[in-house]
Amino acid sequence: MKATTSPKAPTGYWLLVVGSLRLLFNRRGVYAALGLSLAIVIITGISLASGAAGLSPWTALAAAFGEGEPMHVFLVQELRLQRLVAGLLTGAAFGIGGCLLQTLARNRLATPGVIGIDDGATAFAVASIVAVPTTLAPSALALTGATTAAVLAFGLSAGAGARGYRFIVVGIAVGAVFGALTNLMLARADIDAANVAYPWTVGSLNARPAQAVWLLGVGLLLCLPLVKYLAQRLELMRFADSVAVGLGVRLKAMRLLTLVTTVLLTALAVAVAGPVGLVALAAPEMARYLSGHRGVPVCCAALAGALLMTVADWVGRTWLAPIEIPVGVITAVVGGPYLLWILLRQPSRKLT
Repeated sequence: MKATTSPKAPTGYWLLVVGSLRLLFNRRGVYAALGLSLAIVIITGISLASGAAGLSPWTALAAAFGEGEPMHVFLVQELRLQRLVAGLLTGAAFGIGGCLLQTLARNRLATPGVIGIDDGATAFAVASIVAVPTTLAPSALALTGATTAAVLAFGLSAGAGARGYRFIVVGIAVGAVFGALTNLMLARADIDAANVAYPWTVGSLNARPAQAVWLLGVGLLLCLPLVKYLAQRLELMRFADSVAVGLGVRLKAMRLLTLVTTVLLTALAVAVAGPVGLVALAAPEMARYLSGHRGVPVCCAALAGALLMTVADWVGRTWLAPIEIPVGVITAVVGGPYLLWILLRQPSRKLT
C-alpha cells in the first residue's frame, strides 16, 4: 500500500493506491477531520477533569483506566465518562442525520429537529415513561415515534415536497402536533413520572440509561458503512433527477434508504439525550465550512456533532456549578440565533 500525490490526482486531493484500487481524498477534508478529532481529544480531557470536584488532566486520565484513588475512579468512570460517551455518540448521530437530510432535501433547514422527527421520538419516549415504564421502552418507542413523524412529513408533503420548503413546513406542523401531545401527557402525569420524563423534553446527558447508549453505539457502528455509501449516491443526486438516473442512481430507493437511516440514528440519539436537534443544524454546516468542498461530509459532520455536544454538556455542567444546565438548553441558546441567521441572511440558499 502506498500513498502518492500522482499528477493524475486533481488539485487539492491525495491519491491512495492499494493494488488495483485507487481512492481520492480531499486534502482539506482530511485536515478538517484531524483538527476536529484533536479538538475532541482536548475537550474530552477537559470534561473528565472539570466539575464540582476538579481533577488534574493526568489524574482524570488515570482514573478513566481504573488507576488512582477509589473516589476519583468512581467520579470519572461512573459519572463523567458515561455522560461523555453519551455526548460523543449522540452528537455524532445528530450530525450524520442532519447532513443526510439536508442533502436529500437540498435545504439547510431540513434537519430532524425542524421537520418533527425529534418531536415524534420525544413524544413516544415520554409516553413510554408515563404509560409503559420499562428500561428499554424509551429506545424502542422513540424509534417508532421518529418513524411515524417522518412518514407523516414525507407523505403529507407528497414526496416531491422533500426538495423544498413544503417538506419543512409540513414537518414543522407535524412536530408541533407531537410537541402538543408531549405537553398533554406531562400535564396529566403524576409528578414523579413527569420528573423522570422531563429530561427527554429538553435534552440532557445526566444519568442516561446504559442500554440506550449501548444501542446507539451499535446502531452507529452498523450504519457507518451504509452512511458512506449513501453519501456517494447523494453527491450524484445533487444533479437534476434525469441526470442522476442516467448516472445509475435509483432515486426512490436512495431517498427511502436515506430517510430510514436518518430516522434510525435520530431516534436512537433522542432515546439517549432527548431532542437536541440544533446540533443537527449546525454540525453539517460546520463540517462543510471546514472541509471546504461541495460533497457530503458525513464523517466531518459526525465529528463536528460530537464536538458540539461535548462542549455544550461541559459548559452546562460547569458554568453555574453546582447548578447544572441541560445540554439542550445550551445548544438552543447558541443554535437559536444561528437558525435566525440562516433564515434572515440565506433565505433561498440551497444545497445544490
